[in-house]
Amino acid sequence: MLIASLIGLAAATATPAETSAIFTAAGFVRRGVSWKSGNCDGAESESYSPGNIEEYRDINGDGRPDAVVTEGGAVCYGMTGTHFWLLSKQPDGSWKLMHHATAMPGFLGTKGAAGWPDIELGGPGFCFPVRRWNGKVYADRGYQYEGKACRP
Repeated sequence: MLIASLIGLAAATATPAETSAIFTAAGFVRRGVSWKSGNCDGAESESYSPGNIEEYRDINGDGRPDAVVTEGGAVCYGMTGTHFWLLSKQPDGSWKLMHHATAMPGFLGTKGAAGWPDIELGGPGFCFPVRRWNGKVYADRGYQYEGKACRP
């Protein structure tokens, strides 16, 4: 449910050094050729997919790349089947973890502080949490389904 770029640069790919920095900032460890969060250790099944950079682009319009990392597996992430980590490249070149959740992130047109888009935390069901960046954390903003307010 990742939505195409609302703003930002053309599709780009992280360099190997940038890839390592992104996964490390998200708390992942490289095991062989895969990056793993440790959340699924001992629960890896056929549905498991190791860490992947799903998006690498300027999500909030500040001119620096941001990244969405995902890891999947029904055994460790339930019916939703995926967990995501949103990271932002800082002015000093380091990466900052902005938010993570067991959900399929949907970036909305509405925005919080510093141009960060609201995130719909998608998954199975019909009424999804929406979170907004308040300058410190992505905080609960309400629930919606197909763009309309709802109650879970």
